[in-house]
Order: sequence, then C-alpha cells, then structure tokens
Amino acid sequence: MYAISMFHTALALLLAPLLLGIINQTKAFFAGRDGIPLLQLYYDLWKLLHKGAVYSRTTSWIFRASPVVGLAAVLVGLTLVPWGGQAALLSFEGDLILLVYLLGTMRFFTVLGALDTGSSFEGMGASREVQFSALAEPALLLALAVIVQVSGSISLSTMYAALTPALWLESGPAMIIVAAAILLIYLTENARIPVDDPNTHLELTMIHEVMVLDYSGPDLAFILYAAALKLWILGSLLVGLLLPVHGQGWFNTILFFVGMLFLAVVTGVIEASMARLRLQRVPQLLVCAGALAVLAIVLMQR
Repeated sequence: MYAISMFHTALALLLAPLLLGIINQTKAFFAGRDGIPLLQLYYDLWKLLHKGAVYSRTTSWIFRASPVVGLAAVLVGLTLVPWGGQAALLSFEGDLILLVYLLGTMRFFTVLGALDTGSSFEGMGASREVQFSALAEPALLLALAVIVQVSGSISLSTMYAALTPALWLESGPAMIIVAAAILLIYLTENARIPVDDPNTHLELTMIHEVMVLDYSGPDLAFILYAAALKLWILGSLLVGLLLPVHGQGWFNTILFFVGMLFLAVVTGVIEASMARLRLQRVPQLLVCAGALAVLAIVLMQR
C-alpha cells in the first residue's frame, strides 16, 4: 500500500503541469484557435531551469527564498492528499490542518517576496491576494468540516475513505453543496477566472501574476511548478469528493486520473464561457462559498 501511495505521489508530480495544458487547450477550442501546445509548461520549465536568475539590488534574501519555500510547502502538502482510493503518502490525525497551513505558508512567502521588491505594483497584487485568502481559507475549512462530520476524523485519508456511494445516496444534496463550495475555492486559490485571469497583464486586474513579475530563471520555474501542484492538490480534494472510489487496483487510479482531466476541461469551459468578475464582486463569491459550506453542515446535522 505504501508503494502504491508513493507511485501516486510520483504520478502527481509528473502530471500536474499537464492540467494547465488541458485548460489552455479547452479555452483555445472554444475560441476557435489552435492554442499553445499541450505540453508547453513542461517546455517552459525546462527552459527556465537552464537560464540564470536576475535579482534587483533592492531585494533581500526573502525574495530569493520565497520560490524555494513555496515549492517546498506545496510538495509536503502533496504527500498529505489521498487520491485514487488510496491513503496519502503521509497520513496522521490533524494533517488536514497542516495542509491548510502549508498552502498558507506558500501564499505568505509569495506575498513577502512581492513586498520585498518595493514595487507598489506588486504590493497591490499582494494586498488583493491577502484579502481574498482571508475569505477563502475559512470557506475551505468549513467545506472540509462536512467530511469531518461524516468520518469523525481530521485526517484527510480517513475522511475521504468514509466517502462512499451509499453516503451520496443518503446525503446527496449536502455533498453537492460542498462540491460547489470547493469548486469556488479551487478557482479562487488557483487564480482562475472568474476571480483572476492568469493570461492578463493589465495593471488593474492582476492578482497572482503581478506578484511574480520580477522573478526569472529557476525561481520562476519553481513558482510555475508550485502553482501547478497547488492546482492538483485542490483539484484532488474536489475529485475525491465527487468520485468516492476505494480499494487497490489500476481501475481506481485510472478513474481518478480521468476525473482530474475532466476537472481541467471543466475549468477551461468556465474560463471560456465567462469573464472575470469585478474585484468588488470576488469577496461576495467567497462569502457565497462559505455560506454554502455552512448550509451543508446544517443539512448534515438533520
């Protein structure tokens, strides 16, 4: 079982950048374009790792440490998430709280790196990131609290092992509401439309991209790869809820992987079919996610 968990983790490390390629290809399909190659992020990472990094004389060690700490945090977080019907590589009581803290650590150092440049432009993006995360993190904890109610545990592996088709038949409405809340958080935390447009370079709309404009070379590669892994982690939480498969076997692994690919397609469809929200509307969206999670908790009490 431990070997299977290691294989799943290695597979996630390898395939995480592919999700972004699928999202971009889906958007290009709906726009009637060829789009960038499916494996473009792999090419970009390889190219950036072979380049040198340029640092401003106004930055300190914080700017250089930020990409490394962020990548390290999300790598540890990846080992805590179960998928494919198997327990996570690292599993213990309270790992749910640790995962949220690790994602918060990644964000904290990204914000510090942006502020360390002394740029008011990057400071604007950092301010927005902190504001939205203050609403997204409680909503995520509330959504996962529903699964905690079912399992009686705060270990992700135990929580998701308690999700069964029978539970969906019994508490389907609550599960759908939780899935909707996690989807909103998934889009927000990964800076996707309707919250942020990862392809824009307009000053008044950028959130995540503006915080990493001064990075180059291997540092930028670490940031891009960490963002892909974060997309995989949060996507795994959603797919694991919607596909409650258990037990060993290649079928569960393939089914979960297909679910991740389908989620990437859905993300691309969302981005192709709607525009980015006004910044004033984003807090309302996150409050809605929190309210959905609270509603699911109430429904599970009945």
